[in-house]
Amino acid sequence: MPFQKTEIPGLLVYEPTVYEDARGYFFESYNEREFASAGISFRFVQDNQSCSQFGVIRGLHYQLPPFAQAKLVRVLRGSIVDVAVDIRRNSPTYAKVFTLELSAENKKQLFIPAGFAHGFSVLSEEAEVFYKCDAFYNRESDAGIRYDDPVLGIDWQIPPERRIISDKDKTLPDLATCRNSFVFES
Repeated sequence: MPFQKTEIPGLLVYEPTVYEDARGYFFESYNEREFASAGISFRFVQDNQSCSQFGVIRGLHYQLPPFAQAKLVRVLRGSIVDVAVDIRRNSPTYAKVFTLELSAENKKQLFIPAGFAHGFSVLSEEAEVFYKCDAFYNRESDAGIRYDDPVLGIDWQIPPERRIISDKDKTLPDLATCRNSFVFES
């Protein structure tokens, strides 16, 4: 099975089977039947893509219910450190940070269910990030956590003097004061 469980319930790493030969490679980045067999049966309704330069940190973002989003994240070009933080109250892994390098080369993907804050930092000169969402963007439910929350202690693998962060992300609240209505359901 191409899915690997992480230490955080619901968070999965997907490593597709890649077929390579002299012409290049081929793989299925998403197959509804394969995902459903792993218990991931979401209807993806929106695809997002971004291009960022080295040092960019985006996040930590999420949408509140009823517009919460599950995401399937992958990198089309370059490499990133992808970050997911469990923000489901009563979760045995509440506030636990999971990081994984995603790259065009390793072709790994991260499935992030609703109830997680998500962000990434760009390690390569540029990176194109693509992710599928199971709910549409909703401005009123848009929420987030400050990227440098000391409680989370995320290693973005970017020197502080090289970090590029939006004004919006610099002013997000910390985990203790963020808008959050997620509750863990086992």
